[in-house]
Amino acid sequence: MFTGIVETIGTVSALETHDATSSGGGGTSLTISDCADILTDAHLGDSISINGTCLTITALTPSTFKVGISPETLRRTNLSSLTASSPLNLERAVSASTRMGGHFVQGHVDTVASIVAKTPDGNAFTYRLQPRDKAVLKYVVEKGYVTLDGASLTVTRVEDGEGWFEVMLIAYTQERVVMGEKGVGAEVNVEVDMVGKYVEKSVRGYFEGREGGEIGVLEKMVGRIVEERLKGR
Repeated sequence: MFTGIVETIGTVSALETHDATSSGGGGTSLTISDCADILTDAHLGDSISINGTCLTITALTPSTFKVGISPETLRRTNLSSLTASSPLNLERAVSASTRMGGHFVQGHVDTVASIVAKTPDGNAFTYRLQPRDKAVLKYVVEKGYVTLDGASLTVTRVEDGEGWFEVMLIAYTQERVVMGEKGVGAEVNVEVDMVGKYVEKSVRGYFEGREGGEIGVLEKMVGRIVEERLKGR
């Protein structure tokens, strides 16, 4: 679990499409440098968010770490487009003492979105993004949360019919996330707010009446409230 508050920007120092070492597992691996400040308490097997993708540390030095990337992750995210020297948003998993400055982020990318417009607004920029999978737009609401390349941002506008949404990056944020340097045509990883998914499932269960042989969650809640009210009469 993450917060969407990027801790530092790392750099791709190596990208192996077939890493035969034990830490590479015979698949694609990524080695990241320029991130010593977040590795002081890191251990093998720890989860870390890389451009919003939750990956596992398989090798570690005081200043670099390596992760393996599955074929599904390469298909679903923008990590397949990385090259040596590419910058990356990095965030460690939350701990008991972490301040929840953003929102609950799983690190499970839903789709990628293309930047179709980048418009200055004072010292800020408004980004218009078009997701590859338009179905995710039902979870994107104005003034709600969305995670872009691992950064928790506020949605400023949504147009479901035209298939896009907008966010704004203030000057401070532009300097601390990789999206600040991205322009029209670039892709970003998108994770929608998980709360919307849970609400949708609960509501669907209610209207369907029964789901998997069990009464919908909301139906149970309503039934219990009615029962308690009747008992109180």
